[in-house]
Amino acid sequence: MRIACAAFALLLAAFPALAQNVKITPIGSHPSELCANDRAIIFEDPTGVRFLYDAAQNVTGGNDPRLGAIHLVLLSHMHGDHVGDLKLKAPGEGTCANSARVPAPNSTTAEVVAAKNAVLVTTRAMASFIHNKVDAIRGSGSKPMDFCPTLAVTVPVPAACSSRIDLGGAFTAQAEGAKQGVEFTIVYSAHVNDVAPSLLSKAQQDVLKADGAQLGYGPPVGFVVKFTNGLVAYLSSDTAVFGDMKTVIHDFHKANLAVINLGPNPGMFQSGAYAINDLLQPASVIFTHVNEAATEGGKLRANTQTAALMKQVEAPAYLAISERTMEFDGKGKCVSGC
Repeated sequence: MRIACAAFALLLAAFPALAQNVKITPIGSHPSELCANDRAIIFEDPTGVRFLYDAAQNVTGGNDPRLGAIHLVLLSHMHGDHVGDLKLKAPGEGTCANSARVPAPNSTTAEVVAAKNAVLVTTRAMASFIHNKVDAIRGSGSKPMDFCPTLAVTVPVPAACSSRIDLGGAFTAQAEGAKQGVEFTIVYSAHVNDVAPSLLSKAQQDVLKADGAQLGYGPPVGFVVKFTNGLVAYLSSDTAVFGDMKTVIHDFHKANLAVINLGPNPGMFQSGAYAINDLLQPASVIFTHVNEAATEGGKLRANTQTAALMKQVEAPAYLAISERTMEFDGKGKCVSGC
């Protein structure tokens, strides 16, 4: 018996990351609530790799004290409420239905990348736009931001760079001294990807306005993130239901946690139950991007669209409550904070 216990202890020591959890901390407009404009979420791998998923309009700037160390920033698409054409005036200001925000002329995404010297994970089309914004923040005397030299980096990186991948591409970030890295794969999103007009030059705005046009930056994207403890998280971005949720995300990547953006435009309040129950079939779900004041006093409001959808979902479903850290094991089960 003693020999068996000793062998088991040695096995755990040989694979320390497998016994640990991924920490997930939403960053929203009002502490301890899930509010209408909330999108941003911080993930932390057991090895210490930390990344921000869609800075959105939820940070006060690149040095928002709630961020801490950020090694990577994921950008799903160029709508203002994701790339961040506005930034939070201060946590708790305004209402949960309409937080107080001020302009962010270079985008909150670029502000965080510049302040944290982070890796930007997105498509090449969107990356080039953020490169220019980071360069504007840093000034003409600084070396221009560029693509990372390889598709696998050790974080923190010596200089901010971007992932150089597109749909289907995979990028890996590994903490110093770790034996395994966190893998990011870009996947399809059934949405549109026009840029927030306020982030464009005045000349470009005028040209687009004359034709009633919008400027697109290639396809919007979601992400599949494979953590070192075995957790596989699907970050949906804004999307309608689509067939790859079953064939690619469930069957191929075997995602066991789904972080689902709701909101009225992609129609996920209507199709979300089918997408989750029949296509994705995750062990757990986190709901964000609800476009309504979903909670009051940290509790789900009964008369909301979010509450109605949660009743239809078969997997355990959790809300992205701002500044409340949840922990998930490698099988997609929430073990703390939910």
